[in-house]
Amino acid sequence: MSFVPAPGYQPAYNPPVPFTTMIAGGLRVGMSVYIQAVAPSSANRFAVNFSTGQYEGSDVAFHLNARYDGRDRTVFNSSEGGTWGTEEMKKEMPFKLGKVFWLLYEITPNNYLVSVNGSPFYEFAHRLPMERVQWLQVTGDITLQSVCIIGCGQGVKGASLQMSAPQSGLPPMLGPPALNPSVPYTAAIRGGMIPKRTVVIKGIVNSNAKNFGINFKVSFSGEIPFHINPRINKSALIRNSFVNGTWGTEDKELATKFPFKQGDFFDLSIRSGVQNFKVFINGSHCFNFEHRYPNLQNIDTLEVNGDVKLCYVHF
Repeated sequence: MSFVPAPGYQPAYNPPVPFTTMIAGGLRVGMSVYIQAVAPSSANRFAVNFSTGQYEGSDVAFHLNARYDGRDRTVFNSSEGGTWGTEEMKKEMPFKLGKVFWLLYEITPNNYLVSVNGSPFYEFAHRLPMERVQWLQVTGDITLQSVCIIGCGQGVKGASLQMSAPQSGLPPMLGPPALNPSVPYTAAIRGGMIPKRTVVIKGIVNSNAKNFGINFKVSFSGEIPFHINPRINKSALIRNSFVNGTWGTEDKELATKFPFKQGDFFDLSIRSGVQNFKVFINGSHCFNFEHRYPNLQNIDTLEVNGDVKLCYVHF
């Protein structure tokens, strides 16, 4: 079973480098771009470009260039008409060689807000109109684990989602996403978990984790129609429900091997179907959970707790 992302969420898992992808609908205020990667111990440099075109020589609205040459630093710039602009530099290297990092861009009316591993890193003012930016490029000495373009530019006059044919029947993910939220985490799901609605949870399992929990709840009754409980110390992924004051029968079977490890990232996508919840982890189908609660629209609250750190939550 292949994973079809909902409109407004554009992921790529383990793509080869150099990597180039179109930003569906173009770059707009309110969007975020998440990159999870590792620079090998032999790395010299890598770059991330927000570009107006996919080919060499296209204008680059924002160029981030990590350089490992004995004077480790991160350089920021733009290029227009074949000429580089004024270089900005930060003599800091948060991208440690051989270690996985996550790089997050938030697009604001005035700049690109860059954070690394959940901490603010740099602000780069717009030099080119963001509506010209149509492509994202990653090059150099880097191994990509995931690249996710999040959001549809909500609130921008005339903004619209572009979608493929398989996406056409899916409700859009409008966001904005919750970025680096604290745990325990609670959020309202507007309109409830109606059929075809998607929730995406990106996080990292704590290095000493024993377990964590994800609950889809009914706010007015406290019932939990869908409970996900990864037990790291037992390599068990438990699913259950708490309805009418009683826990149901646990589900444990998986379509894949146990997907969570201490210190590892995960990308969890939960989609509500007509008959069940379909759950994908890192782009691969992991399990289905048959509905045990009849009114999906009443499932209006998401909770995450336990031994986990969240990168973002989007629905």
